[in-house]
This record gives sequence, C-alpha cells and structure tokens, in this order.
Amino acid sequence: MRIQAAVARPGAIVDIESCVLSPPQACEVQVRLEACGICHTDLLAMGGQLGTPLPAVLGHEGVGIVEALGQGVSRFAVGDRVLMSFGACGGCRACRAAAPAYCHSALAMNFAGRRLDGSAPMAIGRSPITSHFFAQSSFATHTVANEHNVVRLDPDLPAELMAPLACGVQTGMSSVLNVLQPGSRDRIAILGCGTVGLAAVMAAAIAGCREIIAVDLKRERVELAMELGATAGVASQGEDLSQSLKSHGLLNGAVDCTGSIPVIESAFRALAQRGQVVCAGVSPAGRKLAIDPRELVFGGRSLRGTVEGDANPREFIPEMIEYFRSGHLPLHKLVRTYPFVEINQALADLSSGAAIKPVLLIPGESEQHSTRDVV
Repeated sequence: MRIQAAVARPGAIVDIESCVLSPPQACEVQVRLEACGICHTDLLAMGGQLGTPLPAVLGHEGVGIVEALGQGVSRFAVGDRVLMSFGACGGCRACRAAAPAYCHSALAMNFAGRRLDGSAPMAIGRSPITSHFFAQSSFATHTVANEHNVVRLDPDLPAELMAPLACGVQTGMSSVLNVLQPGSRDRIAILGCGTVGLAAVMAAAIAGCREIIAVDLKRERVELAMELGATAGVASQGEDLSQSLKSHGLLNGAVDCTGSIPVIESAFRALAQRGQVVCAGVSPAGRKLAIDPRELVFGGRSLRGTVEGDANPREFIPEMIEYFRSGHLPLHKLVRTYPFVEINQALADLSSGAAIKPVLLIPGESEQHSTRDVV
C-alpha cells in the first residue's frame, strides 16, 4: 500500500515522502499511526552515531490502530489500539527470562532498521529503505511492527501522552523502580532532566524516596522537576557537582540520564557506602570513566548500565498506565505536540532543548493531502 513517511537522509534532511509499505509478515501487525514521540535516539540515528543506514524512516514511540495481521498473530485483532515499544525476538534466552532489553538480536532489530532476514517493509519506488527501526519505524502514516514489541491500549487513553511510554518515560521510570529500587529512607539524585530524567523523578516520588535531587544545566528544567516530585535541585553550571550533591548528604543512589563522563564521575564520588549509580544515558563512543576501584571494594559501591531501564514492556507499560490514571504521571507537563508536517521543527526543538518531549500527531487518511510527495 502507498503511505506517507518521514525519510531521514544524510545531512539532517527529513522530507515526508510517498513510500510503499509491504503487508505484514509472520508475527507482525500493520498499524495506522495516530501519534509518535521523538526521542534523542532518533537524533543519534540521524547523526550516524548508531550505525543506522540512511535513508531511513525512524520513530520508535508509535501509537495507532491495528489494520492487518501477519500469519500466526493471535494476541491482537484488527481494530486494537496499540503502543509500539522496542524490538526483541521473543525467543532467545534473555527474552525467555523476561529481559527483552537484552535480547540477543537487540542491536540488529533496533538499530539496523531491517528485519532479521534483511528485508525492509518500506520502499521508495522499487528501492527498499531502512524502515524497521526498533522493529516499527513509526514516523509514518502506517507501518508494520513485530508483535513482541506491541502492547494493547484502551481506547480512552490519549495517544499523544501514551507515545512516550514506549521508550523515554519507560527508561526513566524503570531505571528507578526496577533497577535502582530505592526505599523510603533513601536519598537519590537524578542527573539530567529531559524526558528520561523527569520520568525518573516521578518514579522516585512514587517510590517515596526521602530526598530526590534533580540536576540539570537549565534552571527551568530543575524547576519542573521540583513540580514533579523532586525535593531539591541543582542547576549545575560548571561548579563541583559532587560537592553540590554532597551538600544535600551522601547519595544512596543516582540515575544518570546525561551520558556525561564528568557528571557520572561526580555522582559516583557523592555515593554513600553501598550506593549505586545507574547509567541510562548514552556516552559518546570511546570515552572512559576514571573511578578508583578501591571505592568499589571498600565502600561496596557499584556502577551499572541499563537499556530501557531493564523493562519488559508487556508488564511495565500497563503498570505505568495505572500510575497515569491515578494522577502520578502528569505526562502533559512533558509533552508538546506537532503536526506530522512539522517534524523538522519538532526535531530542532528537541535538539535545542526548546521541547522536552515532542510528539507528532499523524494525520488520518482524509488529512494526508497536506503532506508532500517526493518522487
């Protein structure tokens, strides 16, 4: 079928173009998109930092309606409303252990933008393009997704607020609730107050942490974190961050959402005995941390990374939805919506920090005349 998709090309050029979408294969569903969040991972892919071949249709926080089923799909029906999260094969050791973020095929399924057999769902003319990013590629009016990364949504849930649960919000919340697992007496720091960090702040508030210290370069981000549950804020502008953190007391835990080596090292130096830093941000390739191993041994301190907060979307997304329904996740304070045709503005606003979580509103078939055909 012919669809409209935002095609990213080298040089940060993104045009909405006419593409051909092939029918869903076995274990896939075809989805008509309603909304899709934009994540920093999309920017990394556009910049060539993930090895994703361009041209590509990106997007990995899609919400939409199932329109067709591939062979063997039994968990979903045509007409179901769904959220598409990250890709996983569903059959490897990690997937069987309910740890799909560490699927043995994770890099291929999420960054390569092709099915594991090398095929691509979308083409321009007769030329296939990268179009299975995170097993979905949802910067489009329609897409196909692997059933293992699809979660059913109730019809009353707002698409623009559910989309961020697929990756950004999921990563931040699960990094706190499922990885750090703080208690009510714990003092923790959240480093970086973008979507992931602010979601981590809200999760720490849900966990009832005694103190939640939010850190960001932007004062307005710190102030928003305070609205969302942080008890203290540090607008770091180059001062000794570890001393700023220690002034609030030694940390039982920290979640880094920046990928900044100095920030991670500062958080580690501010840990109490048996404290832990969880690294959820992506650092530039080749960077090294300078940490004294004796601090690990004699202090019982630890440092670990996480992908998607170790979340299992089928289990954790419904949990987040319950927090949303109960008022503990005011996602409207993070989201700014954009018409699909304004995708370049949305990307620019995310890159500059003008928007925390841009979400594209994908037009229905009657509105698609406003998009641009590129032959």
